[in-house]
Amino acid sequence: MNDLPGSPIRSGIPEHGRVPKYYAVKAELEALLDELGEGGALPTERELAARYEVSRETLRQALRDLLIQGRVRRRGRSTVAAGPKLEQPLSLASYTEGVRRQGRVPGRTLIGLEQIGAEGQLAAQLRLPAGAPVWHLERVLLADGERVGLESTYLAVARIPSLEQEFDPGASLYAFLTEKLGIEFGAADERIETVLATPREALLIGTPLALPMLLLHRLTRDAAGAPLERVRSLYRGDRFSFTTRLEPGS
Repeated sequence: MNDLPGSPIRSGIPEHGRVPKYYAVKAELEALLDELGEGGALPTERELAARYEVSRETLRQALRDLLIQGRVRRRGRSTVAAGPKLEQPLSLASYTEGVRRQGRVPGRTLIGLEQIGAEGQLAAQLRLPAGAPVWHLERVLLADGERVGLESTYLAVARIPSLEQEFDPGASLYAFLTEKLGIEFGAADERIETVLATPREALLIGTPLALPMLLLHRLTRDAAGAPLERVRSLYRGDRFSFTTRLEPGS
């Protein structure tokens, strides 16, 4: 085989050699996207269907695959070539740091900051009595002004009573906790799964309901081992990938 590193094995062609019609169209579209470059607009569906001599539904299936892969994105009524996915490290570095390292401008839009009572699993994870007040901070994540995720953070009010008065919701929470409050982060447990967004989440992030999302659950502790925050982060599967470094024995 002479596939390039990271490319699909045998370019996705089954051993029997019969390629679904939509997949052949998808390969043609990928070549066209390479020619257009980031931000280049594809011709209309009608024009593309005529060019490749396929039905509109076959063409749409190819475009759906490319959307899920992150090769295209919607811009108004047009479909354009997308840039490379954002690579977020699986580490205690903040979202802000990860996006800036790739030359992008991070941002956040506040959805809400309120106090709620900790119950069930949330209370147990933060080691709080049932009903103890916690901050719920919900923000849409941005990269170069584009909505790419939704983040919900829970912190004990007793530990950070001044959050509502002193914290800028558009800034990095990690920077606030470390630089302003002097909190030192310790270890964290993180779990990743693939999900579909709820109708509310899809509306806030601006994505189709059928677009796969990457969901991260994180429980962070301080340097003394005490629970500090629980975070639920939902990222667009077409715009994000996650990286980590594995060491022998890890």
